Amino acid sequence: MEKKKINKKNGKRIMRAGNMLNPAPVVMVSCGSSIDEYNIITIAWTGTLCSDPALCYISVRPERHSYHLIKESGEFVINLVNHDLAPIADWCGVKSGKKFNKFLETGLTPVRGTQVKAPMIDEAPVNLECKVKQIIPLGSHDMFIAEIVAVHAKENLFNYKTDALELQRANLVSYSHGHYYDLGKILGKFGFSVEKN
Repeated sequence: MEKKKINKKNGKRIMRAGNMLNPAPVVMVSCGSSIDEYNIITIAWTGTLCSDPALCYISVRPERHSYHLIKESGEFVINLVNHDLAPIADWCGVKSGKKFNKFLETGLTPVRGTQVKAPMIDEAPVNLECKVKQIIPLGSHDMFIAEIVAVHAKENLFNYKTDALELQRANLVSYSHGHYYDLGKILGKFGFSVEKN
């Protein structure tokens, strides 16, 4: 066992370099241009890059089955994962699309979007249709920078009085250091620390 290294100035343990930026979102990325190649890959290395234009990214290992589907088509859909979909998302992250038809195996429903050929997952609370703008090789993963060209959200996520999207109704999950978690209670809204009572 490696000896613990402690920073004498702050008392924190020093670990080997690694990605500890947690929690991360859990998403199922659907891809493929035709029904016979539709696939789902579960990803935690994803996030936003820019508001205008709406840009996001996913990072995928080149040896993954979905990597070439996304690279060749230049399209994918990010499907947000809620509490009920967490076991399916985990299964889709463990199993390979080379050996399994993930839509058939999980019972998830592929539906056509409005801007890309890649399927959306109907059961997901929110779907983001994406078109790849750039691929950056990084090391273990390549980053696909994409523009979000359409967003679909289930009607029950909207406040019927204000028509505002209330994403907390979706019961989304996060991923932290090898485990899935339900998101917790609301602590405040943007700007709450400077609001006047």
